[in-house]
Amino acid sequence: MYLESIEQLIKIAKENGQTLGRMALILEAKDREVPEEQLLNIMRERLQVMQSAVTEGLQGNRSVGGLVGGQALKYQAWFNSGKSLASGVFGKAITYALAVSEANASMGLIVAAPTAGSAGVIPGVLLSIMEEYEIPEEKVIEGLYAAGAVGLVIAYKASLSGAQGGCQAECGSAAAMAAVAATELLGGSPEQAAHAGAIALKGMLGLVCDPVAGLVEVPCVKRNVSAAVQALAAVDLALAGITSAIPLDEVIGAMGEIGRELPLSLKETARGGLAATPTGKALAKKIFGRKEEKNGENN
Repeated sequence: MYLESIEQLIKIAKENGQTLGRMALILEAKDREVPEEQLLNIMRERLQVMQSAVTEGLQGNRSVGGLVGGQALKYQAWFNSGKSLASGVFGKAITYALAVSEANASMGLIVAAPTAGSAGVIPGVLLSIMEEYEIPEEKVIEGLYAAGAVGLVIAYKASLSGAQGGCQAECGSAAAMAAVAATELLGGSPEQAAHAGAIALKGMLGLVCDPVAGLVEVPCVKRNVSAAVQALAAVDLALAGITSAIPLDEVIGAMGEIGRELPLSLKETARGGLAATPTGKALAKKIFGRKEEKNGENN
């Protein structure tokens, strides 16, 4: 393990006069004993998959369970009509987060960053900023390394799994990763990036994992939107000079503790929260009844 805390990453980055993203790339290349260019090419491919997932999600395909699909397309039309409350980066981030999440729910190719269930957050935030601010691809790739470094620390200190830590560990982690990367893309300092990550994650603490019918559809797709918007708000606050009273490393530690205290019913088991509501149970029954009928026809 070459990175155990965000504080450690900030210290090394400042000593070497690098951004968090660039420093994370250098550290990973050294740890894996591979050229930086090789890692950049790998991350370039990941970025292209994220972009393709947005395109795929805007095709309007229905999900496996049939609970979601076409929402990204519908929101894009609303956003383009000029009637949306959201504009610029925020409107695009909502569109892209929805699109990638719907692509995932319909078994499309996505980048699990940090998980498939939270795959819409980072593309939603970074691709919208990339387009609106005309940020070069190379800088966005380095931003993805900053995001990856945050994910690495979260995995070490807490968890990235909804089954272990609830949705705060998935969408919350994705929001923190996206916020740190986005702050650097917009010229923020390493300290500001860390504050953005802390603010984003604090807003997601305690979020449970309660997928209806056990599928990554409801509420997962829209929670990706919530996390993306949370991340953007945190970036704006940090760039304005607003800080988090609790450092990101400690917020991550708190998330891990909260996750351990959550009951099993709220850890991706589909036994609590929204999954246990009358409507949630009815949707599950409808989906599984349909599958049983289909299996009967095939026997």
